[in-house]
Amino acid sequence: MALTVYGIPTCGTCKKACQWLDSHGIAYSFVNTKVDPPNRETIADWVNTLGAKPMRNTSGQSYRALGDEKKTWTDDQWIDAFAADAMLLKRPLFVRDGQAVLVGFRASDEDLKAALG
Repeated sequence: MALTVYGIPTCGTCKKACQWLDSHGIAYSFVNTKVDPPNRETIADWVNTLGAKPMRNTSGQSYRALGDEKKTWTDDQWIDAFAADAMLLKRPLFVRDGQAVLVGFRASDEDLKAALG
C-alpha cells in the first residue's frame, strides 16, 4: 500500500504530517504540488472522494484573491480552479494507492492511524 503526501515542503502543516508519519514508521512519498501539480483528472477523483469544500485552502492568498462568486461555485468549477492553481488545495493531502484518504492534518492520533497507518 503506497501512501503519497501532496503539499509543499515549506508548509508547516506538511512538515508536521511528515514528522508524524516518520515517527510512526509509515512509509510515504512526497509530491511538491508547486513543482509537480496534480492534473485535473486526478483532482476530480479526489473531489469525488472527499468533496470540494474540505479540499479548499481558505487561508491562502490564492483563495482570498478569488471573487465572491466562489461562494456559489459547483464542484466542477472548484476542480477547474484547483487544476489551474494548486495553491488552492488544502495541504497536506494524503492518497493511498491512488485513492484520496485525508486532507489536512487536524485529527486525533487514532483517526490518523486509521486513515494513514
